[in-house]
Amino acid sequence: MPDQIRCAWCSNDTLYQDYHDLEWGKEMHVDQALFELLSLEGFQSGLSWITILRKRIHFRTQFENFDYTKLAHWSEEKQNEATLNPNIIRNRLKIQSVKTNAIAFMKIQEKFGSFDRYIWEFVDFNPILNHFHSLKDLPVSTEISENMSKSLKKHGFRFVGPTICYAFMQASGMYIDHTLDCFCHPKNKHE
Repeated sequence: MPDQIRCAWCSNDTLYQDYHDLEWGKEMHVDQALFELLSLEGFQSGLSWITILRKRIHFRTQFENFDYTKLAHWSEEKQNEATLNPNIIRNRLKIQSVKTNAIAFMKIQEKFGSFDRYIWEFVDFNPILNHFHSLKDLPVSTEISENMSKSLKKHGFRFVGPTICYAFMQASGMYIDHTLDCFCHPKNKHE
């Protein structure tokens, strides 16, 4: 959809546009997809999202398609191997957090029945529709993302600060933060 008006953060890069148009802000309820997204958001910390998108296929290959049941048992050797992969972000702490978070993820599944049920409770199981006019109106975190961050950390997660949690919530459709002029904002779907 090349002639559409999009959120200002979305560049002319086709990969970015496809992500914006087809993924960002769409409700996500599959545990494996939620784990992948939370992991990638952690890797994105301090970097641009387009960098992560360009490497996503390599992340999936390196991290066994983000199968948390496998990643929870990753050996030190596997983690070291990942630090040598030039096609991903090779930050050792971020790589180690994938195993740590996989273990915590499965504990949440056991306690709540699914990660989806646990995580969507932060927004009462309904997306929050915002009406921001421009990119500068969007916050970097909210009280809800701060609460999510505290809860995830309490459950043993790493690389889940309030800003990462807010980005995760936007991407997974918990917050619908397309700006009002964007063709993806729900108010523009019926015009």
